[in-house]
Amino acid sequence: MVYKYRATLPKHKSFLREYDIKAQTSLYRLHEFLQNDLGFSPDQMVLFRGLDEDGVVLHQYGLFDLGDGSMDNVTLEKTLQRGEVSLQYVYNLQLNLHIVLTFVSEAEFLIKESYPRLLVEKGRNPDQFSASYEEFGEFSQESEDEIYDESSDIDSDEY
Repeated sequence: MVYKYRATLPKHKSFLREYDIKAQTSLYRLHEFLQNDLGFSPDQMVLFRGLDEDGVVLHQYGLFDLGDGSMDNVTLEKTLQRGEVSLQYVYNLQLNLHIVLTFVSEAEFLIKESYPRLLVEKGRNPDQFSASYEEFGEFSQESEDEIYDESSDIDSDEY
């Protein structure tokens, strides 16, 4: 079985990712995937928080067991069985920066695909060490023209 999750940043509508992830995937394996997908440094402490439908934290899963299980011993299937329909992936503990992974649906397992896999990507990756997130809207043709000034081109014949 495969689960579809939507990843969002709180208060930032320009960031969105959708992933297909096998139900038996451990949170540690998901952490490794997210770390690579988002370009995060591998030497930082992280944790997952399991949230119910109302956003109440039910469990916390760290690299080490924090009392609810460690990331390598807890699967996505187990989090859903516990009623955790969303997960906060806390990638900066000091600033409490996190991505919210929300269960969307079950999907069909495709034999020729590798999992987890990225389905949809919108917006820039968050900076792991900055509390601000830069949102860049799409450039209009006018703004591109303002940025690119042909008179500033270097003539290759001058060299």
